[in-house]
Amino acid sequence: MLERHELEAFLTLAEELHFGRTAERLRVSTARISQAIRKLERRVGVPLFTRTSRRVELSPVGRRLYEDLRPAWTTITTALAWAIDTGRGFTGTLRVCFTGAAAGQLLVGATERFGQRHPDCEVRIREAQLGELMPWLQGGEVDIALATFPVREPGIDSGPVLVSEARFLAVPTGHPFAGRDSVSVEDLATVTMLQLPDTLPESLRADRTPATTPAGHPIRTGRSAATFQEMLTLIGAGHGVFPVGANVRRYYARPDVAYVHLHDAPPLQWGMLWRTDNATARVRAFSDAAHDLISAHR
Repeated sequence: MLERHELEAFLTLAEELHFGRTAERLRVSTARISQAIRKLERRVGVPLFTRTSRRVELSPVGRRLYEDLRPAWTTITTALAWAIDTGRGFTGTLRVCFTGAAAGQLLVGATERFGQRHPDCEVRIREAQLGELMPWLQGGEVDIALATFPVREPGIDSGPVLVSEARFLAVPTGHPFAGRDSVSVEDLATVTMLQLPDTLPESLRADRTPATTPAGHPIRTGRSAATFQEMLTLIGAGHGVFPVGANVRRYYARPDVAYVHLHDAPPLQWGMLWRTDNATARVRAFSDAAHDLISAHR
């Protein structure tokens, strides 16, 4: 019979492919992760990972084992979390994070609605910088997050789209685009695009800062920024441009940055994110409260 810590170590390492990050996520030592994997491999009889000095990869057997185990493990942990929540009621603390001023305002409203329904559950709200969002969520520092979509990441689930807004391009005030009413996504081939931090999922980075225009023209890649204020500062200094949501014009007005409508870009979407193995009744109830809040104002 496999032990729980062996399963957790294997499944997490299969997703992270890094012993240090796996240890941080499970809040144990790297040595304990290595010991658990070695024990599991002895039990199975074949290597589950191939290791070099530079990378860790799943072996063919390891990949098949992960694909077979992950759905069952998710079902077990979700059912157990539901049973615990049901037995205790909606008590304890729910840790929620957001990125950006508009998201923070939305979370305040969702927290009020959630509190009216579940007054015995405390909600703690934290602001996450761009580079902190996924490490906090995956590492268990927060239970649920409000962020932009799309996020297609192993072990991460999402709720419904809460907000859709037009996309704008943040440019320096002296840039030729700053005097226009709007620009096309094809115009991005003529500028340098600043980048999101690499801790964010590839699905999100590809959506916000694509490598090419829809017609296939390459877009020059610029520096990355760890925070949104850093991003705006780099834009104002002339280092590049960056796509943002319409709300940014209201919350981040700056004398050195102009916002120009990307008239043919798809809307920017926002919603709630949480770990698949942490889909507790509290998490789902908070997502429902946020959705109900938005629905009531439509």
